Amino acid sequence: MSGFRTKTAATVAVLALLMGLLALRPLQAAEVIDRIIATVNGHVILQSDWDEALCYEALLSNRTLGQFSDDDRRAVLDRLIDQELLRGQMKSADFRHATDAEVAARVAEARKKSPQAASSEAWQSLLAQYHLTEKELFDHVRQQIDVMRLVDARLRPAVQIDSKSIEAYYREQFVPKLKMSGASEVPLADVSNKIRELLTEQKVSEMLVSWLQTLRSEGQVRIPGVTPSSNDPGVESR
Repeated sequence: MSGFRTKTAATVAVLALLMGLLALRPLQAAEVIDRIIATVNGHVILQSDWDEALCYEALLSNRTLGQFSDDDRRAVLDRLIDQELLRGQMKSADFRHATDAEVAARVAEARKKSPQAASSEAWQSLLAQYHLTEKELFDHVRQQIDVMRLVDARLRPAVQIDSKSIEAYYREQFVPKLKMSGASEVPLADVSNKIRELLTEQKVSEMLVSWLQTLRSEGQVRIPGVTPSSNDPGVESR
C-alpha cells in the first residue's frame, strides 16, 4: 500500500509539473506574437517588419529613429507594401535574383562611403546602433537589388528618348543651370548620353508610379485601422 501511495504521489507530482509547463506555454507564445500592420494579397506585414525597415532606412539616411516623423514612418510602410506588390511579380522562372556575391559587393561599396564603418568592430557597432544584424541588412539590400532589376527589366525597354527631348533638356535646363553656377558651357555632344540616361530614369520613375497604382488597384491591400484615401486605390481598412 505504501508503495502504491508513493507511485501515486509521484504521478501527481509529474502531472502537476506538466500542467504547469502547459500553463506557461500560452504566456510564452503571447510574448512572441507580432501585431499585423498590413496584408498584401494575403501576405502579412508585421510590426517587426516595419520596425526593421525603419532601422534600415535610418541607417541609409544617417538619421536616428527619433528623427522620423509620422509621415516618414507611413512612407516606409508604403514602401514595404510596394515591395511586396513587386515581389509578387518576381515569380517568373526566368527572374534572376541577386546572388550573395552581388549583395556583399553592394554592402562593401556602401561601407567604403561611411567613415563609421571603417573597421569590422566599428561596422558591427554601427549595425547594433540601428538594431540590425548583418543578415537583416543583407536581406534588405538583396530585396532592393531585386526590385531594381525587376523594374529595369519590365519598364526600361519601353522607354524611348529621342534627340529632340535631349536637345530640349539641354537648352531649357542643362545650360541655364551651368550659367547659374558660373561654369563654362559644355557642348551638347559631350553630355548627350548623360542627359539621355537622366531622362530615361525620370521616365522609368513615372512608369513605376503608374505600375504600382495598377498593382494596388488590382490587388488586395489592407491596413488595419487606416482609412483609405482616394489617392490610395486598392487599399482597404478594417
